[in-house]
Amino acid sequence: MRGAAGLYSIITLKLGKSLLLFGITLGIYSLMGEDLRSELERFLLWVRLDPEHQFFADLGARLQMMTPANVRWIASGTLLYGVLLLVESVGMMFRVFWAAWLAIGETAFFIPIEVYDLMRDFSFAVFVILVVNTAIVWYLVKNRNRLFHHIAFSADPSLLPEGEGP
Repeated sequence: MRGAAGLYSIITLKLGKSLLLFGITLGIYSLMGEDLRSELERFLLWVRLDPEHQFFADLGARLQMMTPANVRWIASGTLLYGVLLLVESVGMMFRVFWAAWLAIGETAFFIPIEVYDLMRDFSFAVFVILVVNTAIVWYLVKNRNRLFHHIAFSADPSLLPEGEGP
Protein backbone atom coordinates (compact mmCIF):
# COMPACT_ATOMS: atom_id res chain seq x y z
CA MET A 1 0.00 0.00 0.00
CA ARG A 2 1.28 3.41 -0.89
CA GLY A 3 1.54 6.26 1.58
CA ALA A 4 0.58 4.44 4.77
CA ALA A 5 3.14 6.08 7.08
CA GLY A 6 0.32 7.92 8.86
CA LEU A 7 -1.52 4.65 9.47
CA TYR A 8 1.62 3.00 10.85
CA SER A 9 2.14 5.97 13.18
CA ILE A 10 -1.43 5.69 14.43
CA ILE A 11 -1.04 1.94 14.96
CA THR A 12 2.20 2.50 16.88
CA LEU A 13 0.62 5.22 19.03
CA LYS A 14 -2.46 3.15 19.88
CA LEU A 15 -0.45 -0.03 20.48
CA GLY A 16 1.89 1.90 22.77
CA LYS A 17 -1.08 3.34 24.69
CA SER A 18 -2.49 -0.18 25.03
CA LEU A 19 0.75 -1.55 26.45
CA LEU A 20 1.03 1.44 28.80
CA LEU A 21 -2.51 0.82 30.05
CA PHE A 22 -1.71 -2.86 30.66
CA GLY A 23 1.30 -1.79 32.74
CA ILE A 24 -0.81 0.72 34.66
CA THR A 25 -3.41 -2.00 35.29
CA LEU A 26 -0.76 -4.31 36.72
CA GLY A 27 0.52 -1.46 38.87
CA ILE A 28 -2.96 -0.69 40.17
CA TYR A 29 -3.63 -4.34 40.98
CA SER A 30 -0.27 -4.62 42.75
CA LEU A 31 -1.26 -1.71 44.99
CA MET A 32 -4.47 -3.36 46.21
CA GLY A 33 -4.54 -3.19 49.99
CA GLU A 34 -1.66 -0.70 50.19
CA ASP A 35 -1.76 2.83 51.57
CA LEU A 36 -2.11 4.63 48.24
CA ARG A 37 -1.18 8.04 49.61
CA SER A 38 2.17 6.87 50.99
CA GLU A 39 2.85 4.91 47.77
CA LEU A 40 2.22 8.10 45.76
CA GLU A 41 4.60 10.07 47.99
CA ARG A 42 7.26 7.36 47.66
CA PHE A 43 6.86 7.38 43.86
CA LEU A 44 7.04 11.18 43.67
CA LEU A 45 10.24 11.21 45.70
CA TRP A 46 11.67 8.49 43.45
CA VAL A 47 11.02 10.60 40.31
CA ARG A 48 12.25 13.70 42.19
CA LEU A 49 8.94 15.59 42.28
CA ASP A 50 7.74 17.60 45.26
CA PRO A 51 4.99 15.65 47.08
CA GLU A 52 4.07 18.89 48.91
CA HIS A 53 2.98 20.55 45.63
CA GLN A 54 -0.74 21.41 45.77
CA PHE A 55 -1.68 19.13 42.85
CA PHE A 56 -0.01 16.10 44.43
CA ALA A 57 -1.38 16.95 47.89
CA ASP A 58 -4.92 17.04 46.45
CA LEU A 59 -4.30 13.81 44.57
CA GLY A 60 -3.04 12.17 47.76
CA ALA A 61 -6.16 13.29 49.65
CA ARG A 62 -8.34 11.73 46.94
CA LEU A 63 -6.34 8.52 47.02
CA GLN A 64 -6.78 8.36 50.78
CA MET A 65 -10.57 8.21 50.32
CA MET A 66 -10.48 5.35 47.78
CA THR A 67 -11.82 1.97 48.77
CA PRO A 68 -10.48 -1.37 47.43
CA ALA A 69 -13.71 -1.71 45.40
CA ASN A 70 -13.02 1.66 43.73
CA VAL A 71 -9.46 0.59 42.95
CA ARG A 72 -10.75 -2.63 41.35
CA TRP A 73 -13.20 -0.67 39.20
CA ILE A 74 -10.45 1.68 38.03
CA ALA A 75 -8.12 -1.23 37.27
CA SER A 76 -10.87 -3.09 35.38
CA GLY A 77 -11.75 -0.01 33.33
CA THR A 78 -8.11 0.58 32.52
CA LEU A 79 -7.73 -3.06 31.44
CA LEU A 80 -10.84 -2.93 29.22
CA TYR A 81 -9.71 0.26 27.53
CA GLY A 82 -6.27 -1.30 26.96
CA VAL A 83 -7.92 -4.34 25.35
CA LEU A 84 -10.03 -2.06 23.13
CA LEU A 85 -6.89 -0.26 21.94
CA LEU A 86 -5.12 -3.59 21.36
CA VAL A 87 -8.00 -4.95 19.26
CA GLU A 88 -8.13 -1.66 17.36
CA SER A 89 -4.37 -1.76 16.69
CA VAL A 90 -4.35 -5.38 15.53
CA GLY A 91 -7.36 -4.73 13.30
CA MET A 92 -5.58 -1.77 11.72
CA MET A 93 -2.42 -3.87 11.26
CA PHE A 94 -4.45 -6.33 9.21
CA ARG A 95 -6.20 -3.42 7.47
CA VAL A 96 -9.73 -4.63 8.18
CA PHE A 97 -12.47 -2.12 7.51
CA TRP A 98 -14.17 -2.33 10.92
CA ALA A 99 -10.90 -1.33 12.62
CA ALA A 100 -10.94 2.01 10.80
CA TRP A 101 -14.42 2.76 12.11
CA LEU A 102 -13.51 1.55 15.60
CA ALA A 103 -10.47 3.85 15.64
CA ILE A 104 -12.47 6.79 14.29
CA GLY A 105 -15.21 6.31 16.88
CA GLU A 106 -12.87 5.73 19.81
CA THR A 107 -10.68 8.72 18.95
CA ALA A 108 -13.56 11.06 18.09
CA PHE A 109 -15.26 10.20 21.40
CA PHE A 110 -12.63 12.17 23.31
CA ILE A 111 -12.63 15.33 21.15
CA PRO A 112 -15.66 17.01 22.82
CA ILE A 113 -14.26 16.15 26.25
CA GLU A 114 -10.94 17.75 25.33
CA VAL A 115 -12.66 20.87 23.93
CA TYR A 116 -14.70 21.18 27.13
CA ASP A 117 -11.57 20.77 29.25
CA LEU A 118 -9.76 23.45 27.22
CA MET A 119 -12.70 25.85 27.61
CA ARG A 120 -12.75 25.26 31.37
CA ASP A 121 -9.02 25.55 31.95
CA PHE A 122 -6.52 25.85 29.09
CA SER A 123 -3.67 23.36 29.12
CA PHE A 124 -1.03 23.09 26.42
CA ALA A 125 -0.85 19.30 26.88
CA VAL A 126 -4.62 18.89 26.36
CA PHE A 127 -4.40 21.21 23.33
CA VAL A 128 -1.70 19.00 21.78
CA ILE A 129 -3.78 15.87 22.49
CA LEU A 130 -6.80 17.54 20.87
CA VAL A 131 -4.79 18.43 17.76
CA VAL A 132 -3.38 14.88 17.51
CA ASN A 133 -6.80 13.25 17.99
CA THR A 134 -8.41 15.57 15.43
CA ALA A 135 -5.63 14.78 12.94
CA ILE A 136 -6.08 11.02 13.52
CA VAL A 137 -9.84 11.21 12.93
CA TRP A 138 -9.38 13.38 9.83
CA TYR A 139 -6.69 11.09 8.39
CA LEU A 140 -8.66 7.89 8.98
CA VAL A 141 -11.92 9.30 7.59
CA LYS A 142 -10.18 10.71 4.52
CA ASN A 143 -8.15 7.56 3.77
CA ARG A 144 -10.32 4.70 5.08
CA ASN A 145 -11.28 3.36 1.63
CA ARG A 146 -7.69 3.43 0.39
CA LEU A 147 -6.09 1.94 3.51
CA PHE A 148 -8.61 -0.67 4.64
CA HIS A 149 -10.08 -3.74 2.96
CA HIS A 150 -13.83 -3.82 2.70
CA ILE A 151 -15.02 -7.43 2.72
CA ALA A 152 -17.75 -7.99 0.15
CA PHE A 153 -20.34 -10.50 1.29
CA SER A 154 -20.93 -11.82 -2.19
CA ALA A 155 -20.09 -15.05 -3.92
CA ASP A 156 -19.80 -13.27 -7.28
CA PRO A 157 -16.05 -13.11 -8.12
CA SER A 158 -16.66 -10.36 -10.68
CA LEU A 159 -17.37 -7.96 -7.79
CA LEU A 160 -13.91 -8.46 -6.26
CA PRO A 161 -11.12 -5.98 -7.06
CA GLU A 162 -8.80 -7.07 -9.86
CA GLY A 163 -6.30 -9.70 -8.77
CA GLU A 164 -8.30 -10.81 -5.72
CA GLY A 165 -10.39 -13.52 -7.35
CA PRO A 166 -10.50 -17.14 -6.12
